[in-house]
Amino acid sequence: MSQFDNVSVIKEANIYFDGRVTSRTVLFADGTRKTLGIMLPGEYEFGTDSQELMEILAGELTVQLPGSEEWIAISGKGEFTVPANAKFKLKVTQTADYVCSYQ
Repeated sequence: MSQFDNVSVIKEANIYFDGRVTSRTVLFADGTRKTLGIMLPGEYEFGTDSQELMEILAGELTVQLPGSEEWIAISGKGEFTVPANAKFKLKVTQTADYVCSYQ
């Protein structure tokens, strides 16, 4: 899906890591939410409250999922799921465009 119709967008940005990661929250009529964002090159660790599906639309990065020693490479498009109440690490090597869906 390349477009979201009939949604509300929260104007205020979510800004992390001194502005190197930003996103905007999109709210759907059924109560679900997503964030649309950009990650500049760098190393990051995020925590989750709910399960998240991270969809990478462009860029290059590696991700280390909870409980794994392995780093998974994504170049261009890709996705991964992070369980609720967990932490995961990212190493972004080229600016990444992403959508995060909260489940």
